[in-house]
Amino acid sequence: MSEKKKKITLIGLILMIFSSIYGYSNSLTAFYQMGYSSIIWYVLTAVLFFLPSALMFAEYGASFKAAKGGIFSWLRGSIGEKPAFVGTFIWLAAWVIWLVSSTQFFLVSVATAIFGRDTTTSWHLFGLSSDQTLGILEIIFLVIVCAIASKGINGIVKISSVCGVATLGISVVFIVVSLIILLMQHGQLAEPLTAASLVKSPNSSFTSPFAVVSFIVYALFAYGGLETMAGVIDNVDKPEKTFPRGLIWAMIMMTVLYILTIFLCGVTANWSEILGQKNVNLANVEYVLINNMGLVFGKAFGLGHAQALVLGKVFSQITAISDVLGGLGAAFVMLYSPIKSFIEGCDQRLLPKRLTTLNKYDMPEFAMWCEVAFVSLIILFVSFGGNSASAFYTILTDMMNVSSAAPYLFLIGAFPFFKMKKDLDRPFVFYRSQKWVWIVTTIVWIVIAAGIIFTIIEPIVEGDPATAFWTAFGPVFFGIVAWIFYSRAEKKIKDLN
Repeated sequence: MSEKKKKITLIGLILMIFSSIYGYSNSLTAFYQMGYSSIIWYVLTAVLFFLPSALMFAEYGASFKAAKGGIFSWLRGSIGEKPAFVGTFIWLAAWVIWLVSSTQFFLVSVATAIFGRDTTTSWHLFGLSSDQTLGILEIIFLVIVCAIASKGINGIVKISSVCGVATLGISVVFIVVSLIILLMQHGQLAEPLTAASLVKSPNSSFTSPFAVVSFIVYALFAYGGLETMAGVIDNVDKPEKTFPRGLIWAMIMMTVLYILTIFLCGVTANWSEILGQKNVNLANVEYVLINNMGLVFGKAFGLGHAQALVLGKVFSQITAISDVLGGLGAAFVMLYSPIKSFIEGCDQRLLPKRLTTLNKYDMPEFAMWCEVAFVSLIILFVSFGGNSASAFYTILTDMMNVSSAAPYLFLIGAFPFFKMKKDLDRPFVFYRSQKWVWIVTTIVWIVIAAGIIFTIIEPIVEGDPATAFWTAFGPVFFGIVAWIFYSRAEKKIKDLN
Protein backbone atom coordinates (compact mmCIF):
# COMPACT_ATOMS: atom_id res chain seq x y z
CA MET A 1 0.00 0.00 0.00
CA SER A 2 1.48 3.34 -1.04
CA GLU A 3 2.11 6.17 1.38
CA LYS A 4 -0.34 9.05 1.56
CA LYS A 5 1.26 11.77 -0.51
CA LYS A 6 1.23 15.43 0.39
CA LYS A 7 0.79 17.50 -2.73
CA ILE A 8 3.58 19.90 -3.65
CA THR A 9 2.50 23.54 -3.24
CA LEU A 10 3.67 26.53 -5.30
CA ILE A 11 6.24 27.53 -2.67
CA GLY A 12 7.37 23.93 -2.32
CA LEU A 13 7.83 23.63 -6.09
CA ILE A 14 9.83 26.86 -6.30
CA LEU A 15 12.08 25.70 -3.44
CA MET A 16 12.58 22.32 -5.16
CA ILE A 17 13.60 24.15 -8.33
CA PHE A 18 16.06 26.31 -6.41
CA SER A 19 17.60 23.39 -4.50
CA SER A 20 18.14 21.29 -7.62
CA ILE A 21 18.84 23.86 -10.33
CA TYR A 22 19.89 27.29 -9.08
CA GLY A 23 23.45 27.72 -7.92
CA TYR A 24 24.69 31.17 -7.03
CA SER A 25 28.21 29.76 -7.48
CA ASN A 26 27.40 29.78 -11.21
CA SER A 27 27.48 33.58 -11.01
CA LEU A 28 30.86 33.52 -9.30
CA THR A 29 32.18 31.09 -11.91
CA ALA A 30 30.80 33.33 -14.67
CA PHE A 31 32.62 36.35 -13.18
CA TYR A 32 35.84 34.29 -13.09
CA GLN A 33 35.46 33.26 -16.73
CA MET A 34 34.13 36.43 -18.34
CA GLY A 35 34.11 39.20 -15.72
CA TYR A 36 31.30 41.75 -16.09
CA SER A 37 30.92 40.72 -19.75
CA SER A 38 29.26 37.50 -18.57
CA ILE A 39 26.22 39.63 -17.62
CA ILE A 40 25.40 40.23 -21.28
CA TRP A 41 25.58 36.52 -22.05
CA TYR A 42 23.43 35.61 -19.05
CA VAL A 43 20.86 38.22 -20.13
CA LEU A 44 20.93 37.02 -23.74
CA THR A 45 20.65 33.38 -22.65
CA ALA A 46 17.77 34.25 -20.33
CA VAL A 47 15.92 36.16 -23.07
CA LEU A 48 16.71 33.84 -25.96
CA PHE A 49 16.61 30.49 -24.10
CA PHE A 50 15.49 30.48 -20.47
CA LEU A 51 12.38 32.67 -20.74
CA PRO A 52 10.91 31.16 -23.93
CA SER A 53 11.84 27.59 -22.97
CA ALA A 54 10.39 27.96 -19.44
CA LEU A 55 7.10 29.08 -21.00
CA MET A 56 7.26 26.13 -23.40
CA PHE A 57 7.90 23.72 -20.53
CA ALA A 58 5.02 25.32 -18.63
CA GLU A 59 2.69 24.60 -21.56
CA TYR A 60 4.03 21.05 -21.87
CA GLY A 61 3.60 20.45 -18.14
CA ALA A 62 0.09 21.90 -17.93
CA SER A 63 -1.16 19.85 -20.90
CA PHE A 64 0.52 16.62 -19.81
CA LYS A 65 -0.23 17.17 -16.11
CA ALA A 66 -1.52 13.62 -15.66
CA ALA A 67 1.47 12.00 -17.37
CA LYS A 68 4.01 10.33 -15.07
CA GLY A 69 6.74 10.19 -17.68
CA GLY A 70 7.88 13.81 -17.49
CA ILE A 71 9.74 15.00 -20.58
CA PHE A 72 9.46 11.53 -22.12
CA SER A 73 5.69 12.01 -22.13
CA TRP A 74 6.11 15.52 -23.50
CA LEU A 75 8.19 14.32 -26.43
CA ARG A 76 6.16 11.18 -27.07
CA GLY A 77 2.95 13.19 -27.17
CA SER A 78 4.52 15.65 -29.63
CA ILE A 79 6.85 13.78 -32.01
CA GLY A 80 6.39 10.07 -31.27
CA GLU A 81 7.93 7.46 -29.03
CA LYS A 82 11.16 6.60 -30.85
CA PRO A 83 12.61 10.14 -31.02
CA ALA A 84 11.29 10.65 -27.48
CA PHE A 85 13.23 7.57 -26.35
CA VAL A 86 16.45 8.79 -28.00
CA GLY A 87 16.14 12.38 -26.70
CA THR A 88 15.28 11.32 -23.16
CA PHE A 89 18.08 8.75 -23.08
CA ILE A 90 20.66 11.42 -24.02
CA TRP A 91 19.17 13.65 -21.31
CA LEU A 92 19.28 10.83 -18.74
CA ALA A 93 22.88 9.93 -19.62
CA ALA A 94 23.99 13.53 -19.07
CA TRP A 95 22.41 13.63 -15.61
CA VAL A 96 23.92 10.24 -14.68
CA ILE A 97 27.39 11.59 -15.50
CA TRP A 98 26.48 14.74 -13.56
CA LEU A 99 25.91 12.55 -10.49
CA VAL A 100 29.52 11.33 -10.77
CA SER A 101 31.01 14.83 -10.75
CA SER A 102 28.53 16.35 -8.29
CA THR A 103 29.45 13.89 -5.53
CA GLN A 104 33.07 15.06 -5.76
CA PHE A 105 32.10 18.71 -5.39
CA PHE A 106 29.79 17.74 -2.52
CA LEU A 107 32.70 16.33 -0.49
CA VAL A 108 34.82 19.42 -1.22
CA SER A 109 31.97 21.52 0.21
CA VAL A 110 31.77 19.25 3.27
CA ALA A 111 35.50 19.67 3.88
CA THR A 112 35.31 23.44 3.50
CA ALA A 113 32.29 23.63 5.81
CA ILE A 114 34.20 21.78 8.53
CA PHE A 115 37.75 23.10 8.13
CA GLY A 116 37.28 26.38 6.26
CA ARG A 117 39.21 25.07 3.23
CA ASP A 118 39.39 22.05 0.93
CA THR A 119 41.25 19.30 2.83
CA THR A 120 40.02 16.33 0.77
CA THR A 121 43.51 15.70 -0.66
CA SER A 122 44.63 14.69 2.85
CA TRP A 123 41.74 12.33 3.60
CA HIS A 124 42.75 8.68 4.04
CA LEU A 125 40.79 5.61 5.17
CA PHE A 126 42.27 2.15 5.82
CA GLY A 127 45.55 3.01 4.07
CA LEU A 128 43.81 4.11 0.88
CA SER A 129 44.93 7.12 -1.13
CA SER A 130 42.91 10.33 -0.98
CA ASP A 131 41.33 9.65 -4.41
CA GLN A 132 40.33 6.14 -3.34
CA THR A 133 39.01 7.37 0.00
CA LEU A 134 36.90 10.02 -1.72
CA GLY A 135 35.57 7.40 -4.13
CA ILE A 136 34.38 5.21 -1.25
CA LEU A 137 32.79 8.18 0.55
CA GLU A 138 31.02 9.27 -2.66
CA ILE A 139 29.47 5.83 -3.03
CA ILE A 140 28.36 5.80 0.63
CA PHE A 141 26.75 9.21 0.08
CA LEU A 142 24.83 7.97 -2.99
CA VAL A 143 23.67 4.84 -1.15
CA ILE A 144 22.30 6.94 1.74
CA VAL A 145 20.52 9.31 -0.67
CA CYS A 146 18.97 6.44 -2.60
CA ALA A 147 17.88 4.63 0.58
CA ILE A 148 16.04 7.74 1.79
CA ALA A 149 14.67 8.78 -1.62
CA SER A 150 13.25 5.32 -2.29
CA LYS A 151 10.94 5.76 0.72
CA GLY A 152 8.73 8.19 -1.17
CA ILE A 153 8.33 11.65 -2.64
CA ASN A 154 7.40 13.21 0.74
CA GLY A 155 10.96 12.84 2.01
CA ILE A 156 12.39 14.30 -1.19
CA VAL A 157 10.05 17.30 -0.98
CA LYS A 158 10.93 18.01 2.67
CA ILE A 159 14.69 17.76 2.13
CA SER A 160 14.57 19.76 -1.12
CA SER A 161 12.51 22.50 0.51
CA VAL A 162 15.00 22.93 3.37
CA CYS A 163 17.90 22.87 0.92
CA GLY A 164 16.10 25.33 -1.35
CA VAL A 165 15.76 27.82 1.52
CA ALA A 166 19.49 27.46 2.27
CA THR A 167 20.43 27.91 -1.40
CA LEU A 168 18.29 31.03 -1.70
CA GLY A 169 19.46 32.27 1.71
CA ILE A 170 23.19 32.26 0.90
CA SER A 171 22.47 34.32 -2.22
CA VAL A 172 20.64 36.86 -0.06
CA VAL A 173 23.58 36.96 2.39
CA PHE A 174 26.07 37.50 -0.45
CA ILE A 175 23.94 40.28 -1.94
CA VAL A 176 23.31 42.05 1.39
CA VAL A 177 26.95 41.93 2.51
CA SER A 178 28.16 43.12 -0.91
CA LEU A 179 25.68 46.03 -0.89
CA ILE A 180 26.79 47.03 2.62
CA ILE A 181 30.43 47.06 1.47
CA LEU A 182 29.44 49.04 -1.65
CA LEU A 183 27.76 51.67 0.54
CA MET A 184 30.73 51.84 2.92
CA GLN A 185 33.05 52.26 -0.06
CA HIS A 186 30.81 55.07 -1.37
CA GLY A 187 30.03 53.17 -4.56
CA GLN A 188 33.67 52.38 -5.33
CA LEU A 189 34.08 49.02 -7.11
CA ALA A 190 37.18 46.86 -6.75
CA GLU A 191 36.76 45.87 -10.40
CA PRO A 192 36.04 49.04 -12.41
CA LEU A 193 32.81 48.93 -14.44
CA THR A 194 33.44 50.35 -17.89
CA ALA A 195 31.92 49.98 -21.34
CA ALA A 196 34.89 47.79 -22.30
CA SER A 197 34.50 45.52 -19.23
CA LEU A 198 30.89 44.81 -20.22
CA VAL A 199 31.93 43.32 -23.55
CA LYS A 200 35.49 42.03 -23.03
CA SER A 201 36.60 39.28 -20.65
CA PRO A 202 39.67 39.89 -18.45
CA ASN A 203 40.32 36.13 -18.66
CA SER A 204 42.75 35.30 -21.48
CA SER A 205 41.01 31.95 -21.96
CA PHE A 206 37.81 33.72 -23.01
CA THR A 207 38.99 36.30 -25.51
CA SER A 208 38.65 34.45 -28.83
CA PRO A 209 35.26 34.64 -30.60
CA PHE A 210 34.87 30.85 -30.39
CA ALA A 211 35.50 30.78 -26.63
CA VAL A 212 33.17 33.72 -26.03
CA VAL A 213 30.26 32.19 -27.96
CA SER A 214 30.92 28.77 -26.38
CA PHE A 215 30.22 30.47 -23.04
CA ILE A 216 26.55 30.07 -24.03
CA VAL A 217 26.80 26.43 -22.96
CA TYR A 218 28.01 27.49 -19.49
CA ALA A 219 25.04 29.85 -19.23
CA LEU A 220 22.72 27.11 -20.49
CA PHE A 221 24.03 24.80 -17.77
CA ALA A 222 23.42 27.50 -15.14
CA TYR A 223 19.81 27.72 -16.29
CA GLY A 224 19.50 24.06 -17.26
CA GLY A 225 17.48 21.46 -15.42
CA LEU A 226 14.12 23.22 -15.31
CA GLU A 227 12.66 20.37 -17.32
CA THR A 228 13.66 17.85 -14.63
CA MET A 229 10.77 19.15 -12.54
CA ALA A 230 8.47 17.38 -15.02
CA GLY A 231 9.26 14.21 -13.09
CA VAL A 232 7.30 15.45 -10.07
CA ILE A 233 4.38 17.13 -11.84
CA ASP A 234 1.98 14.30 -10.96
CA ASN A 235 2.65 15.15 -7.28
CA VAL A 236 1.96 18.87 -7.66
CA ASP A 237 -1.20 20.41 -6.21
CA LYS A 238 -3.41 21.72 -9.07
CA PRO A 239 -0.58 21.14 -11.57
CA GLU A 240 -2.27 22.91 -14.49
CA LYS A 241 -1.92 26.19 -12.56
CA THR A 242 0.82 25.55 -10.00
CA PHE A 243 3.40 24.07 -12.38
CA PRO A 244 3.47 26.98 -14.89
CA ARG A 245 3.48 29.55 -12.08
CA GLY A 246 6.31 27.74 -10.29
CA LEU A 247 8.47 27.58 -13.43
CA ILE A 248 7.87 31.21 -14.35
CA TRP A 249 8.48 32.60 -10.84
CA ALA A 250 11.63 30.49 -10.43
CA MET A 251 12.84 31.61 -13.86
CA ILE A 252 12.41 35.30 -13.05
CA MET A 253 14.02 35.00 -9.60
CA MET A 254 16.98 32.99 -10.89
CA THR A 255 17.70 35.39 -13.75
CA VAL A 256 17.64 38.46 -11.48
CA LEU A 257 19.80 36.78 -8.82
CA TYR A 258 22.38 35.57 -11.35
CA ILE A 259 22.80 39.00 -12.95
CA LEU A 260 22.88 40.88 -9.62
CA THR A 261 25.40 38.44 -8.11
CA ILE A 262 27.75 38.69 -11.10
CA PHE A 263 27.79 42.48 -10.76
CA LEU A 264 28.32 42.35 -6.99
CA CYS A 265 31.40 40.13 -7.40
CA GLY A 266 33.19 43.23 -8.61
CA VAL A 267 32.42 45.11 -5.40
CA THR A 268 35.14 43.33 -3.42
CA ALA A 269 37.23 41.48 -6.03
CA ASN A 270 39.57 43.05 -8.54
CA TRP A 271 39.81 40.39 -11.24
CA SER A 272 43.56 40.64 -11.89
CA GLU A 273 44.56 40.79 -8.23
CA ILE A 274 42.21 38.10 -6.84
CA LEU A 275 41.26 35.80 -9.73
CA GLY A 276 44.17 36.23 -12.10
CA GLN A 277 46.42 34.05 -9.91
CA LYS A 278 47.67 30.58 -10.87
CA ASN A 279 46.19 28.91 -7.79
CA VAL A 280 42.62 29.98 -8.69
CA ASN A 281 40.58 27.55 -10.76
CA LEU A 282 36.98 26.51 -11.42
CA ALA A 283 37.00 24.16 -8.42
CA ASN A 284 37.91 26.78 -5.80
CA VAL A 285 36.95 30.15 -7.32
CA GLU A 286 33.73 30.31 -5.28
CA TYR A 287 35.56 30.07 -1.97
CA VAL A 288 38.33 32.42 -3.12
CA LEU A 289 35.73 35.11 -3.85
CA ILE A 290 33.75 34.51 -0.65
CA ASN A 291 36.86 34.44 1.52
CA ASN A 292 38.00 37.71 -0.05
CA MET A 293 34.56 39.25 0.54
CA GLY A 294 34.79 38.35 4.24
CA LEU A 295 38.27 39.85 4.41
CA VAL A 296 37.11 43.12 2.80
CA PHE A 297 33.98 43.19 4.98
CA GLY A 298 36.08 42.80 8.14
CA LYS A 299 38.51 45.55 7.15
CA ALA A 300 35.60 47.86 6.28
CA PHE A 301 34.45 47.54 9.91
CA GLY A 302 37.92 48.23 11.27
CA LEU A 303 39.03 44.68 12.08
CA GLY A 304 42.72 43.83 12.06
CA HIS A 305 44.16 41.71 9.26
CA ALA A 306 44.21 38.53 11.37
CA GLN A 307 40.62 39.01 12.51
CA ALA A 308 39.50 39.80 8.96
CA LEU A 309 41.14 36.57 7.79
CA VAL A 310 39.14 34.64 10.39
CA LEU A 311 35.97 36.34 9.18
CA GLY A 312 36.81 35.34 5.60
CA LYS A 313 37.21 31.74 6.74
CA VAL A 314 33.84 31.87 8.52
CA PHE A 315 32.20 33.24 5.37
CA SER A 316 33.72 30.36 3.39
CA GLN A 317 32.38 27.84 5.92
CA ILE A 318 28.87 29.33 5.84
CA THR A 319 28.94 29.22 2.03
CA ALA A 320 30.17 25.64 2.08
CA ILE A 321 27.32 24.63 4.42
CA SER A 322 24.90 26.15 1.91
CA ASP A 323 26.65 24.23 -0.89
CA VAL A 324 26.37 21.02 1.13
CA LEU A 325 22.63 21.55 1.52
CA GLY A 326 22.26 22.58 -2.12
CA GLY A 327 24.19 19.51 -3.27
CA LEU A 328 22.07 17.33 -1.00
CA GLY A 329 18.82 18.71 -2.42
CA ALA A 330 20.06 18.35 -5.99
CA ALA A 331 21.20 14.77 -5.39
CA PHE A 332 17.76 13.73 -4.09
CA VAL A 333 15.89 15.28 -7.02
CA MET A 334 18.32 14.24 -9.76
CA LEU A 335 18.68 10.68 -8.53
CA TYR A 336 14.90 10.26 -8.73
CA SER A 337 13.35 12.58 -11.31
CA PRO A 338 15.28 11.78 -14.55
CA ILE A 339 15.16 7.99 -14.12
CA LYS A 340 11.50 8.19 -13.12
CA SER A 341 10.67 10.23 -16.24
CA PHE A 342 12.50 7.74 -18.44
CA ILE A 343 11.10 4.46 -17.16
CA GLU A 344 7.53 5.67 -16.64
CA GLY A 345 7.35 7.53 -19.93
CA CYS A 346 8.22 4.80 -22.40
CA ASP A 347 6.31 1.70 -23.38
CA GLN A 348 6.78 -0.64 -20.42
CA ARG A 349 7.40 -3.54 -22.80
CA LEU A 350 10.65 -1.90 -23.99
CA LEU A 351 12.35 -2.31 -20.62
CA PRO A 352 12.88 -5.28 -18.27
CA LYS A 353 9.82 -5.69 -16.06
CA ARG A 354 11.73 -5.39 -12.80
CA LEU A 355 13.19 -2.06 -13.94
CA THR A 356 9.70 -0.57 -14.32
CA THR A 357 8.27 -2.00 -11.08
CA LEU A 358 7.33 0.50 -8.37
CA ASN A 359 7.71 -0.21 -4.67
CA LYS A 360 5.00 0.34 -2.04
CA TYR A 361 5.90 4.04 -1.96
CA ASP A 362 5.29 4.35 -5.74
CA MET A 363 9.01 4.83 -6.34
CA PRO A 364 11.07 3.07 -9.08
CA GLU A 365 13.35 1.70 -6.37
CA PHE A 366 15.07 -1.04 -8.38
CA ALA A 367 15.82 1.36 -11.24
CA MET A 368 17.20 3.91 -8.77
CA TRP A 369 19.49 1.30 -7.21
CA CYS A 370 20.63 0.25 -10.70
CA GLU A 371 21.48 3.89 -11.38
CA VAL A 372 23.44 4.11 -8.12
CA ALA A 373 25.29 0.89 -8.99
CA PHE A 374 26.22 2.20 -12.44
CA VAL A 375 27.41 5.57 -11.08
CA SER A 376 29.32 3.77 -8.31
CA LEU A 377 31.15 1.60 -10.87
CA ILE A 378 32.27 4.72 -12.72
CA ILE A 379 33.40 6.31 -9.44
CA LEU A 380 35.33 3.17 -8.45
CA PHE A 381 37.04 3.00 -11.83
CA VAL A 382 37.98 6.68 -11.72
CA SER A 383 39.18 6.46 -8.09
CA PHE A 384 41.19 3.24 -8.34
CA GLY A 385 42.17 3.20 -12.02
CA GLY A 386 45.15 5.55 -12.00
CA ASN A 387 46.07 7.83 -14.89
CA SER A 388 44.03 5.97 -17.49
CA ALA A 389 40.96 6.32 -15.28
CA SER A 390 41.60 10.05 -14.86
CA ALA A 391 41.74 10.39 -18.62
CA PHE A 392 38.49 8.42 -18.84
CA TYR A 393 36.85 10.80 -16.37
CA THR A 394 38.00 13.80 -18.40
CA ILE A 395 36.42 12.20 -21.45
CA LEU A 396 33.17 11.68 -19.54
CA THR A 397 33.16 15.33 -18.47
CA ASP A 398 33.75 16.47 -22.05
CA MET A 399 30.93 14.21 -23.22
CA MET A 400 28.58 15.69 -20.61
CA ASN A 401 29.26 19.31 -21.62
CA VAL A 402 27.30 18.99 -24.83
CA SER A 403 25.11 16.04 -23.80
CA SER A 404 23.50 18.24 -21.15
CA ALA A 405 22.52 20.80 -23.81
CA ALA A 406 21.67 18.46 -26.72
CA PRO A 407 18.31 17.23 -25.29
CA TYR A 408 17.01 20.80 -25.48
CA LEU A 409 17.24 20.49 -29.25
CA PHE A 410 14.62 17.73 -28.95
CA LEU A 411 12.43 19.55 -26.41
CA ILE A 412 12.47 22.89 -28.23
CA GLY A 413 12.25 21.32 -31.69
CA ALA A 414 9.19 19.28 -30.66
CA PHE A 415 7.25 22.30 -29.42
CA PRO A 416 5.67 23.38 -32.76
CA PHE A 417 4.42 19.82 -33.27
CA PHE A 418 3.04 19.84 -29.73
CA LYS A 419 1.17 23.05 -30.55
CA MET A 420 -0.30 21.48 -33.69
CA LYS A 421 -1.92 18.66 -31.70
CA LYS A 422 -5.69 19.13 -31.70
CA ASP A 423 -6.77 16.65 -29.04
CA LEU A 424 -4.99 18.13 -26.00
CA ASP A 425 -6.48 19.98 -23.03
CA ARG A 426 -4.46 23.20 -22.65
CA PRO A 427 -5.13 24.84 -19.26
CA PHE A 428 -2.11 27.13 -19.71
CA VAL A 429 -1.37 28.79 -23.07
CA PHE A 430 1.21 31.51 -23.64
CA TYR A 431 2.11 31.04 -27.31
CA ARG A 432 -1.15 31.55 -29.22
CA SER A 433 0.02 32.15 -32.80
CA GLN A 434 1.49 29.17 -34.67
CA LYS A 435 3.59 31.59 -36.74
CA TRP A 436 5.01 33.08 -33.52
CA VAL A 437 5.63 29.56 -32.22
CA TRP A 438 7.80 28.74 -35.24
CA ILE A 439 9.71 32.04 -34.98
CA VAL A 440 10.49 31.64 -31.26
CA THR A 441 11.29 27.95 -31.60
CA THR A 442 13.71 28.64 -34.47
CA ILE A 443 15.52 31.39 -32.54
CA VAL A 444 15.87 29.30 -29.36
CA TRP A 445 16.93 26.22 -31.32
CA ILE A 446 19.63 28.20 -33.18
CA VAL A 447 20.94 29.66 -29.91
CA ILE A 448 21.35 26.16 -28.42
CA ALA A 449 22.84 24.75 -31.62
CA ALA A 450 25.31 27.66 -31.89
CA GLY A 451 26.45 27.14 -28.30
CA ILE A 452 26.99 23.42 -28.96
CA ILE A 453 28.82 23.97 -32.26
CA PHE A 454 31.15 26.62 -30.88
CA THR A 455 31.84 24.48 -27.80
CA ILE A 456 32.99 21.70 -30.14
CA ILE A 457 35.00 24.00 -32.42
CA GLU A 458 36.75 25.95 -29.63
CA PRO A 459 39.11 23.07 -28.54
CA ILE A 460 40.12 22.56 -32.19
CA VAL A 461 41.10 26.23 -32.44
CA GLU A 462 43.07 25.82 -29.19
CA GLY A 463 44.89 22.79 -30.62
CA ASP A 464 43.02 20.11 -28.65
CA PRO A 465 41.15 17.98 -31.22
CA ALA A 466 40.75 15.07 -28.77
CA THR A 467 38.55 17.14 -26.45
CA ALA A 468 36.56 18.37 -29.46
CA PHE A 469 35.99 14.79 -30.58
CA TRP A 470 34.76 13.52 -27.22
CA THR A 471 32.64 16.63 -26.68
CA ALA A 472 30.85 15.98 -29.98
CA PHE A 473 30.87 12.22 -29.53
CA GLY A 474 28.87 12.29 -26.27
CA PRO A 475 25.33 12.95 -27.53
CA VAL A 476 26.03 11.03 -30.75
CA PHE A 477 27.15 7.96 -28.79
CA PHE A 478 24.24 8.08 -26.32
CA GLY A 479 21.83 8.68 -29.21
CA ILE A 480 23.14 5.68 -31.17
CA VAL A 481 22.92 3.43 -28.10
CA ALA A 482 19.32 4.53 -27.51
CA TRP A 483 18.39 4.07 -31.19
CA ILE A 484 19.85 0.54 -31.32
CA PHE A 485 18.24 -0.45 -28.00
CA TYR A 486 14.82 0.86 -29.05
CA SER A 487 15.00 -0.76 -32.50
CA ARG A 488 15.89 -4.16 -31.04
CA ALA A 489 13.22 -3.92 -28.34
CA GLU A 490 10.65 -2.79 -30.91
CA LYS A 491 11.48 -5.75 -33.18
CA LYS A 492 11.22 -8.13 -30.23
CA ILE A 493 7.75 -6.79 -29.36
CA LYS A 494 6.61 -7.19 -32.97
CA ASP A 495 7.92 -10.78 -33.09
CA LEU A 496 5.97 -11.61 -29.91
CA ASN A 497 2.81 -10.16 -31.40
